[in-house]
Amino acid sequence: MVKASCVLRVLCTLLLAGCAHGSATQGAGSSMQAQRAHAGSPAPSWSEASLPGPRLSSDSLRGKAIYLNFFATWCPPCNQEAPAIDALQRAYGSRGLQVVGVDVLENAAKAQSFRDGHRLHYPVVIDTGALRDAYDINAMPVHAFIDRRGILRKVVVGEMSPETMRGNVEEILR
Repeated sequence: MVKASCVLRVLCTLLLAGCAHGSATQGAGSSMQAQRAHAGSPAPSWSEASLPGPRLSSDSLRGKAIYLNFFATWCPPCNQEAPAIDALQRAYGSRGLQVVGVDVLENAAKAQSFRDGHRLHYPVVIDTGALRDAYDINAMPVHAFIDRRGILRKVVVGEMSPETMRGNVEEILR
C-alpha cells in the first residue's frame, strides 16, 4: 500500500506538471539537450541547480561512474533507501563513483531538508522537470546507472535492496 500511494502521488504530480510544461522541456535555471535516455546509449546531458550548490552538470562528472537516484521527499521508499545509497558513495567514491540525488519537482528547501536529514555525502540537484522528462520518470524511486564513458547502462524503477544497488554500482565501475 505504501508503494501504491507513492506511485499515485507521483502520477498526480506528473499529470499536473505535464499541463504546465508543455513543449518547453527547459525550466528556468535548467539546461538539457533534447534527448531521451535509453539503456546502451549516451546518457542525456544536463545542468541543474544543486546542493551544496551552485550548479552541477553531466559535463562536470565526465569520466566518473554516475548513479542518479531520482527521489521525492514524500516518498517512503526514497527515504528508506537514502542511507544505503549514501553508504555506496562513501564506499566507492574513491574508485570514481559519483552518486547524484535528483529531487523531482520539489523546491530547494525540501531538497536541503532531505539531504541534511539523511546526512548525505553526495550532491542533490533540484530538477525542474528536465531530467524527469529525459528519463521518462513516472514513479519513485528510480535509479539510473551510467558508466565512465557516459553510457546509460540500466534504469531501475522502484525500491532496490542494498545488495542490488551495490551490484549495479560495481558493474558501472568496471
